[in-house]
Amino acid sequence: QRRSLAPSQLAKRKAGYEDEEEEEEDWHPPTSRKRQKAASETESGECYRSPFRKPLAQLTNRPHCLDSSQHEAFIRSILSKPFKVPIPNYKGPLGLRSLGVKRAGVRSPLHDPFEEGALVLYEPPVLSAHDQLKIDKDKAPVHVVVDPVLSRVLRPHQREGVKFLWDCVTSRRIPGSHGCIMADEMGLGKTLQCITLMWTLLRQSPDCKPEIEKAVVVSPSSLVRNWYNEVEKWLGGRIQPLAIDGGSKEEIDRKLVGFMNQRGLRVPSPILIISYETFRLHAEVLQKGSVGLVICDEGHRLKNSENQTYQALNSLNTPRRVLISGTPIQNDLLEYFSLVHFVNSGILGTAQEFKRHFEMPILKGRDADASEAERHKGEERLKELISIVNRCLIRRTSDILSKYLPVKIEQVVCCRLTPLQTELYKNFLKQAKPVEELKEGKISVSSLSSITSLKKLCNHPALIYDKCVEEEEGFMGALDLFPAGYSTKSVEPQLSGKMLVLDYILAVTKSTSSDKVVLVSNYTQTLDLFEKLCRSRRYLYVRLDGTMSIKKRAKIVERFNSPSSPEFIFMLSSKAGGCGLNLIGANRLVMFDPDWNPANDEQAMARVWRDGQKKMCYIYRLLSTGTIEEKIFQRQTHKKALSSCVVDEEQDVERHFSLGELKELFSLNETTTSDTHDKIKCRRCVNGHQVRPPPDGSDCTSDLSQWHHCADKRGLQDSVLKAAWDAAVTFTFHHHSHEEQRGIP
Repeated sequence: QRRSLAPSQLAKRKAGYEDEEEEEEDWHPPTSRKRQKAASETESGECYRSPFRKPLAQLTNRPHCLDSSQHEAFIRSILSKPFKVPIPNYKGPLGLRSLGVKRAGVRSPLHDPFEEGALVLYEPPVLSAHDQLKIDKDKAPVHVVVDPVLSRVLRPHQREGVKFLWDCVTSRRIPGSHGCIMADEMGLGKTLQCITLMWTLLRQSPDCKPEIEKAVVVSPSSLVRNWYNEVEKWLGGRIQPLAIDGGSKEEIDRKLVGFMNQRGLRVPSPILIISYETFRLHAEVLQKGSVGLVICDEGHRLKNSENQTYQALNSLNTPRRVLISGTPIQNDLLEYFSLVHFVNSGILGTAQEFKRHFEMPILKGRDADASEAERHKGEERLKELISIVNRCLIRRTSDILSKYLPVKIEQVVCCRLTPLQTELYKNFLKQAKPVEELKEGKISVSSLSSITSLKKLCNHPALIYDKCVEEEEGFMGALDLFPAGYSTKSVEPQLSGKMLVLDYILAVTKSTSSDKVVLVSNYTQTLDLFEKLCRSRRYLYVRLDGTMSIKKRAKIVERFNSPSSPEFIFMLSSKAGGCGLNLIGANRLVMFDPDWNPANDEQAMARVWRDGQKKMCYIYRLLSTGTIEEKIFQRQTHKKALSSCVVDEEQDVERHFSLGELKELFSLNETTTSDTHDKIKCRRCVNGHQVRPPPDGSDCTSDLSQWHHCADKRGLQDSVLKAAWDAAVTFTFHHHSHEEQRGIP
């Protein structure tokens, strides 16, 4: 057995076993089993060793010397046999490239430009044979080809859009300028086009290296998660974006510092997705470095060059800027200048130069008292402005979607006021006397308040009930007009024409189909009424307004869009969630009240008719007949030049309404079925019913010719609206998405 050689053990053995010294001298270590077996073989004379096993040769320290001729012959025999991959019929590369050594030969593009369906963004100039001999192979430009993973899913208009974006940000459309405005209407895939642009710039360029290292996407807070999901959807695991939609200041600063410190050809997280609010609060961190590209989603937020968000973004060190807006600003020329100046600084000069060269001549030319020379000059300057801007702006209408999406029928539904609403409306106009406030040609605070009160009254008398109780100006004695025992705790649809029609639409839809409905309003008080109606009718619903957190918004949208979700109604505040949301789980949308800015209504109404929609879509725009709501709608649908479109804030109403038009706002037409239809001088209708096209083939002789059909009950095709007609509907205009759209440029 093995004995320990530790000093303590040696001392113990020496002290206790001295008398056994002789035995110790005769001790031998135990023999192993192999040695025992070998010994037994020797003794028996039988050997079990393999006959193929050669005996080992004894090593000597003397080197085996070769003469020089033998050595040279041996080396040549080795070098004459090239390496061969030990795989049968292998035809791949032979691995001639060493690690860390630059590849020799002609540079090649990242993807095959001659593959079928390839989207080529840049093609090198064709060289003659003589030039090809002279060119430096290491500097020859290569094709820039969109990754086939993306080019296979791009539609024709999206391929055109990606090419336009790439030309702009690489300064090929306007030398020295690297920005553009993507102004496609809602639902045309602006996000996918921008993701394709980012991925291409991050991976390739004509110089055979990435064009940029990093990109920043700035969006409304409700769309940060949506952008992250879209990048994951289209690029899979090829890239890892960094999305920041919450956290402490220290945590966000740490993430942003890490993002800005990334360098090299393979940046771990090359895309930062951040909200406007977070960007503004942490702009100092982002301004310390540089980024290759910034994309501003819902870019109409940057219409005012004086606000902090605009200034923070404008100070970001990046030459390439893309602004996305499905509803480009058309309020006035200075707002338009702010957007163009942000993406391409100096293309329109300074603000003072722009005002002198463009704004003043155009506004003078549109004045009613302008001379012929001023009008001619104004038209010339407007054409010049549009020609400059169109070099960096691309816009396609949603008509393109009719090739890929189901039919969309948009209907403007005029609803008569109930007797209670009519009396309250007339009583308000008599007492508040908003028209008399306008004698000096100015809008006072009380006039603006009057507009809001009338709009709320059109929605439901319950919204102005508290003012009646407090007997505010215009509502003195109005409490006596309400039914006895009236209470705001429960909604009474029969007291509002629009609410009555809505009640019918929801009931018929619920009982006759599996369709879901989106309800949109500008007022959270109206959403409260919707909730009461849903509870009384036992409709399952979800609600999204400004009080809901960003993370929760994304979850309820995803749940509502699931075919298995039981929710029937999605209530939406147009101010909080009208932009960018995808609500394809529903195919009916009710726009309960109009907004001064048509862009807000267009954004909200585009939530359901988008990529992924499988059902026919119905859009209902409810208006109270003969009231201020019809005036707002008429203002929305006017053909306007850039400088005279509808304002987006009620406080700015006076800039675009003449005194006569303002007085018309505060009037009530009780005898008409549609004040709008009366004003368009429709030549297709007899007694309010469309019976034939005009004899000369033309449409309505007004700005509302985009509405292809006017209809009473007999002319309706929508069974849901036909069931609601007798309740309070007086007239409808409707537009079919698969017909040629005219009227609005």
